Amino acid sequence: MFPFLTLVIALASLVGLSSQRPGVFDEIAMLEAENSTLLQYPTDFTRNIVPKNIHSHNDYWRDVPLLTALSLGVASVEADVWAFDGTLFIGHELAALTPARTFESLYVDPLLSIIAGQNPKSQFTVNQTGINGVFDMSSATTDGPTTLPFVLEALQPLRERGYLTTCEANGTCTLGPLTVVGTGNTPLDGILAALTEGRVLRCSVDWQVLCFDEDQFVILLPALNSTFDITVSPIASTDYEVAVGWSGIGTINQTALAAVQQFVGDAHALGIRARFWDTPGYPIHARDNIWKTLIDNGADWLNADDLEAAANMF
Repeated sequence: MFPFLTLVIALASLVGLSSQRPGVFDEIAMLEAENSTLLQYPTDFTRNIVPKNIHSHNDYWRDVPLLTALSLGVASVEADVWAFDGTLFIGHELAALTPARTFESLYVDPLLSIIAGQNPKSQFTVNQTGINGVFDMSSATTDGPTTLPFVLEALQPLRERGYLTTCEANGTCTLGPLTVVGTGNTPLDGILAALTEGRVLRCSVDWQVLCFDEDQFVILLPALNSTFDITVSPIASTDYEVAVGWSGIGTINQTALAAVQQFVGDAHALGIRARFWDTPGYPIHARDNIWKTLIDNGADWLNADDLEAAANMF
């Protein structure tokens, strides 16, 4: 009886496990195994790579020239060329030249392919001006007033199920499992209208911190026709370079430290969380110094491209 009972329990456990909903790591693994189109976009060739002011000296000595440099975010590469019968060959000296290793094959042709891939022709890029570079970056911005109604409509299923954080006219907020915050070009007047209509979309408002001299700072808040509080903006954000400017190398100076502390303090005084965006991503030790300084001085959110590195700060 005992072995049979043990077997039955084991089978029941297996059945129970097989019926469980996949966890987040299972979902990731399934999407990757399926090569899901949800994980792909046209310009992802250099996804998650932070460009750095590094010069790849004698780049053609790498096992894989050019691509190795790009994979590390290197923004400058060097190619020594020799001309023979109208063709440019790559190498440090004559003895290193081969028929296959030409300037075209190692650099021109790959760059033609990469840059073309970063500038796809589609219904979305018909009116695009300018040309994207090799790194997955673009200065293009969305038109806020035109886009906002579509965002609100897309949120409707979440809103109907009560999943969104809501705020009352008296400033009382009920925290839901999802808080939606508009950033970038999100129009403040559109946010205020959405709040009035109970459509529940709030804004991350950029505060500009201006340094008049080493001892004086002023924070400019956007002009609003309502009380500026957490119902309008649960997050105050600012450009790190403009507000602070410290490179992360060495010890932070008192001027920059005061800017961090004032921004965080003023935000917290209004019940709003503080975030600095566009913090330097390189050098790594400087990036980590900045992150640690922001955390130690009360910043609520880290702005990160390298999520694993940021997660290890806590």
